[in-house]
Amino acid sequence: MPDLEKFREEAREWLEANCPESIRKPVSGEDDIVWGGRNWVFKSDDQKIWLDRMAERGWTVPEWPKEYGGGGLSKEEAKVLKQEMARIKAPPPVNSFGIWMLGPALLKFGSEEQKREHLPPICRGEIRWAQGYSEPGAGSDLAALQTRADDKGDHYIVNGQKVWTSYADECDKIFCLVRTDPSAPKHEGISFLLIDMDQPGVTTKPIRLISGKSPFCETFFDDATAPKENLVGELNKGWTIAKYLLTHERAMIGGMDSSQVLGRSPGEIAADTVGRNSEGELADSFLRSDIARSDVDGWAFMLTMERYRDKSKAGEGVGAASSGLKYYGTELNKRRYELSMSASGFNALKIGDGIDSEEGEMARRWLRTKANSIEGGTSEVQLNIISKRILELPDA
Repeated sequence: MPDLEKFREEAREWLEANCPESIRKPVSGEDDIVWGGRNWVFKSDDQKIWLDRMAERGWTVPEWPKEYGGGGLSKEEAKVLKQEMARIKAPPPVNSFGIWMLGPALLKFGSEEQKREHLPPICRGEIRWAQGYSEPGAGSDLAALQTRADDKGDHYIVNGQKVWTSYADECDKIFCLVRTDPSAPKHEGISFLLIDMDQPGVTTKPIRLISGKSPFCETFFDDATAPKENLVGELNKGWTIAKYLLTHERAMIGGMDSSQVLGRSPGEIAADTVGRNSEGELADSFLRSDIARSDVDGWAFMLTMERYRDKSKAGEGVGAASSGLKYYGTELNKRRYELSMSASGFNALKIGDGIDSEEGEMARRWLRTKANSIEGGTSEVQLNIISKRILELPDA
């Protein structure tokens, strides 16, 4: 404990000295989030300064080994760092599918050469990764995928289509599930391959959502190439990696911050709309009760997430529990936005003059939450997994 308190003091001092004042605030819009990549444009110089300083310290991914660009911190130290960042409202220096999904998979299944090549650029926010899993005929039944990678000696030729590839039109590389043995049983003959998107054989087409935005894409491979050294793990054994990565994806989606909406809590939003009574409480008692219930559920879920993070870092793994986290976390996020829409009254109905209008951002975010229970495996699929693998219920 004395060593941990010493680390807290050092972390607090360093953060105070190195986190620019201008970015110490809750995330209120897309331009407050840094995704990084070859073509990333920073909102301000301070965003880049914050990323560069944290990357140099290894604190963009504090628990990854130092030799791969991480901070080499223990889980207890990483938790303290997170607490100290929250204390001064310091945002994550970079958000990344590379950090949340690919990185853990490479640390477990990648070769030493792959770790040294791909992990440090992820830590520095230099490469932005997309996820190539779902296909038009292989969504919930992911193992039915048909995108092929044919062996051409020192490289693979990839042909096929992926769908719901989030932000693929802005990414540099993509980690893909590809079929390398079409004659094998469905869950076999699948490999995990890394593909550079900056080549003539890869094209993307944004999919416009009900919110008016297009974070999802279709991705097409037409004789795209990938060198043999980009095969992660064993040939035709990619399903094992796929399942491992999905547990991280589902925990990531479920663990999104649902305590605030556009940088404010539903209670703060409601106070502006319905006002407060003489005792300083929200004037609408029904809305007040709904918000209180949501806050309690949010705190309980946060503590549950912390418990599973500790188990994961201790090497116990999350396994099928990730489906429970994903299901509950996304449903909680949807409820929070429903509450915020109710709390905003008439103002919530405004959509603005265009999809980039700041005035209609809450309505668009509310619409976007509907996809949370679809992406990363639908809520129905998660409930099936929970019933079979956790509750051990019989098939219908």
